[in-house]
Amino acid sequence: MRATAHYWITGGRRPDREDALASLRLATRLVPAIDAHRRLRGPYTAAGSLVRALVPEVLERDPGLVRRHDIELLSASPELAAVVPNSRETLTSMAIPAERTRYYARLRTRRIANGLVEFLLGALPPGRRTLIVENADQADPTDLEFLAAALRRADPAGITLVVCSATAELADGTLLAALADHAQTVQVQSPADVADVADVADVAADDGAASRRSGPAWAYVQAECTLDDPVLIAAYRALSPAGRARLHDRRAADLEAMNEQSLLVGSVPYHLEHGTDPAGAGVRGLRAAQDYCVRMGFYEAAAELGYRGLAIVDPAIHPDRWWSLAAGQGLALSVLSRTHEALALYDQARLHSVSPDVHMAAAYSTAMLYTRHNDPEERDEVKAKAWLNSAIATASLIADPSERAFQSAFYRNGLALVEVNLGEPAMALRLVSECIDRLDRQLAPGEHRLHRSVLKNNRARVYSALGMLNEALADYAVVIEEDPNHPEHYLERGNILRRLGRHDEASADYETAIRLSPPFAEIYYNRGDLRLSLSHRDGAWPTSVMCSSSIRSWSTRTSTGQVCTWMTAT
Repeated sequence: MRATAHYWITGGRRPDREDALASLRLATRLVPAIDAHRRLRGPYTAAGSLVRALVPEVLERDPGLVRRHDIELLSASPELAAVVPNSRETLTSMAIPAERTRYYARLRTRRIANGLVEFLLGALPPGRRTLIVENADQADPTDLEFLAAALRRADPAGITLVVCSATAELADGTLLAALADHAQTVQVQSPADVADVADVADVAADDGAASRRSGPAWAYVQAECTLDDPVLIAAYRALSPAGRARLHDRRAADLEAMNEQSLLVGSVPYHLEHGTDPAGAGVRGLRAAQDYCVRMGFYEAAAELGYRGLAIVDPAIHPDRWWSLAAGQGLALSVLSRTHEALALYDQARLHSVSPDVHMAAAYSTAMLYTRHNDPEERDEVKAKAWLNSAIATASLIADPSERAFQSAFYRNGLALVEVNLGEPAMALRLVSECIDRLDRQLAPGEHRLHRSVLKNNRARVYSALGMLNEALADYAVVIEEDPNHPEHYLERGNILRRLGRHDEASADYETAIRLSPPFAEIYYNRGDLRLSLSHRDGAWPTSVMCSSSIRSWSTRTSTGQVCTWMTAT
């Protein structure tokens, strides 16, 4: 068989799929086969392995390609920071935990996926190559997005993708559609097991048996318990629970010594939660991994990590640990539109805790469900306003004046969003302006830079909705000076400049936004539409083929008929 298309090899165990690979007439492998199992390195396990293998050579040959995709490369493999500096840091990416009030869009990973594909295509050496990705059925959604984009955009005459999975039941419908459209399916059947492992599985857990089994069991644990070898699995299961836990501790220590961030998101928390101290070291590892995923916009992974942590921590014994996990979990679920799960979690928080901080944060997050994240038929602005008033009332009792000022402004910004959704942009403008003035008076210039930038951005959006375009531009000028690498600012300002007929300036802002961001469909669309309106038909076609995307903001139509968008934490 000649590789005139991509391939999907599904079924069997990994050795069976490797046998099927041998029957295909495939070109030279670009890199050794990549394992996508998310237990290894969490989000972008496959893409990270790929770019770690490619970047050193590409840096020698085409350093500009690496610079153009530094955000995507560092998102997939943070370990590359030693050789790939991030030249486009923003207030969002640099915010310390206490001042983190803006999070990435849910669809940011789609932009990263397309940027990674563009890097891959630009990094290909002459001639045809093959890329093999195993365990796609166990991959994180970030890798599924990457594989789907690669299948759509990569010509198999240049690089043939071979996606391998033990089952045809993949979690991502987009990848299934891409496989159906662009790949030939090769179904594999597993032969009957040739090894009789019953005697291994049934051995009593005495010391002598444990010694005999430790070799294969340790080999299984060293592979992060991802192998499908029945002999190794049986040896692992035959160990006593305490024996297995000790092996997991040993493996966690080995991995932590490597000091690689992606291991701290994938295999390390897995081993810690199965080690000798799951409620202590396990929960801490899961929480650290969840926090990283929330900050990076890897929300599916954050939700999975949160559920794993909540399953082993008792809110009555460790309320702070429980709420720390629940807060990250609720944010991830909200962004993923899994709002019923998020609401149930906030109800649990109110049930378990008498902490004012917990009730204040849960009230705000519940309000965001009702005004922003719920499906339209389940939104309720009155309930949202009531919950926000509760958060604002609690914030007024905070003793520290700086913290009281910040929290009050934070929740009033949410209240302004409700007013926008109620069709009252003038009231929203008053609220946001008061927040800006209060923080300018009560905080030092360097405090809460991110949220103060968000407030000015939101005021600019209200100005725009009210037709006060010059006032909006004045705020955007300040925001861009404070946060010059944030691409959405240039997109939004470009849209205003276009409304004012300042087409050259609008085009320049779109170009800047494109340069600062991974492939962002809305920017390309707006630039193409502008060119088309000016009869620049040749320049109106997109320069990249990408999936639709959106900025992380809520859009609503005000009573004036203008569309207003809003930034909030969740």
